[in-house]
Amino acid sequence: MAMNLTPLAKPVFKHRVKKIAKYAVEAESIQRSVLKRLITGASGTEWGVKHGYSSINAYEQFAKSVAVQDYESLKGYIDRMRRGEKDVLWRGRCKWYAKSSGTTNDKSKFIPVTPEGLQRAHYKGGFDVVAQYVANNPQSRIFSGKGLILGGSHASNYNLPGSLVGDLSAILIENCSPFVNFMRVPGKDIALLSDFEEKMDKIARATCNLNVTNLSGVPSWMMAVLKHMLDITGKQGVEELWPNLEVFFHGGVAFTPYREQYLQLIRKPDMKYMETYNASEGFFGIQNDPSDPAMLLMIDYDIFYEFIPFEEFDSPNPRVLPLWEVEVGKNYAMLISTSCGLWRYMIGDTVRFTSKDPYKIVITGRTKHFINAFGEELMVDNAEKGLKQACEATGAQVLEYTAAPVFMDANAQCRHQWLIEFAKEPDTLEHFTDVLDTALQQINSDYEAKRYKNKTMQKLEIEVARKNLFNDWLKSKGKLGGQHKVPRLSNSRQYIEELMLLNREK
Repeated sequence: MAMNLTPLAKPVFKHRVKKIAKYAVEAESIQRSVLKRLITGASGTEWGVKHGYSSINAYEQFAKSVAVQDYESLKGYIDRMRRGEKDVLWRGRCKWYAKSSGTTNDKSKFIPVTPEGLQRAHYKGGFDVVAQYVANNPQSRIFSGKGLILGGSHASNYNLPGSLVGDLSAILIENCSPFVNFMRVPGKDIALLSDFEEKMDKIARATCNLNVTNLSGVPSWMMAVLKHMLDITGKQGVEELWPNLEVFFHGGVAFTPYREQYLQLIRKPDMKYMETYNASEGFFGIQNDPSDPAMLLMIDYDIFYEFIPFEEFDSPNPRVLPLWEVEVGKNYAMLISTSCGLWRYMIGDTVRFTSKDPYKIVITGRTKHFINAFGEELMVDNAEKGLKQACEATGAQVLEYTAAPVFMDANAQCRHQWLIEFAKEPDTLEHFTDVLDTALQQINSDYEAKRYKNKTMQKLEIEVARKNLFNDWLKSKGKLGGQHKVPRLSNSRQYIEELMLLNREK
């Protein structure tokens, strides 16, 4: 029997879980003190001097002094930081940059990752995930074996000594503590390979005979690794390789489309799944209750949150609310200020609050990833729920998908067009289409109004994608593996046209 270090770690985790419990009653004061710490930390920087940080004592002053930012407005500062300048957006020199293409723009973003951001957001988040998991599962033996962590790759930044640019996961692996290094597989030499297909094969061969108790990574890429592992070992299920596997910590993309396939890949009735909300810009949320899909917003990290009501997002002067002024059930675009030098930064995600004591959220989509071509305001979480219903009704499993509007065809008809790669085909495509269209009308009243009597919009249509289409498309853009994801919904037809062209070629 492998040595089990879990009991030794429990008291440390217990202490932290007690602190997190205060979120429910002290949220405003916790967030105000986070902001104070951030402003103090940056008061001597170029940005801090420019915005009068040394005389800001309260949130209300901060909101007046600093405008809402996006990547474009900070890009000039970040590029100077990348070239080695210090005290620009945050104190000191920043050596690490998470390269994030997002999905909306082919141009890469370089998000600064400072030592403070690393410790007080990213690693703190990783620690808290395990703390919450162990609190919910007292019988856990998570530290009796290894954790398989999927990482991306990194490269030198402008050839500056010790300065790296790459996937956040690669920066985390490069800088993690000796304990985490001891507990994770594979070794750095494999974990940081840049060719995903080579890496997948080497991970599978290096880890298939080890005692793996937990998995961390993006569901789509982890699934590719696990399937490859079963292919090369000839096993039927992952539990045959790793009988002590107990939990998959996942994030990066919504889990709903993959859930059914994971149940078939890992046939353990007691297998646990826990969602996290982390990105290149920070670590934001943890699913602390297995029975509730919403995630606890982590409010005592080096991250101060603000929110723009989604309906005001495109207006010239939208309202910006601190955490303590949000309402349950509404959609918001999220802004963050962090010790990585992002100030009132628009992260590009939309969230909906499900609770305020403590503050819990579900991710509803991206500020640019929704379809609102005809006033239907279809969000990604609508799409996920609709697909789930269609899969349940028709026995299908969806691997990947994207959707876009058809503005007007030859018959002056408008509709949504979906391109779906099935892991398991539905009983009939017609049945699947009907259920999905009906479900979206039930879920989204704007969609229903536009579909009324087919006046504004016709019934959606579905094109079936060939096997591996989406992976081939990502590969053609040099974006296989790591943090890259398929754009789910778009007002533009750019992605779907590229994909459909590729679909017809083979």
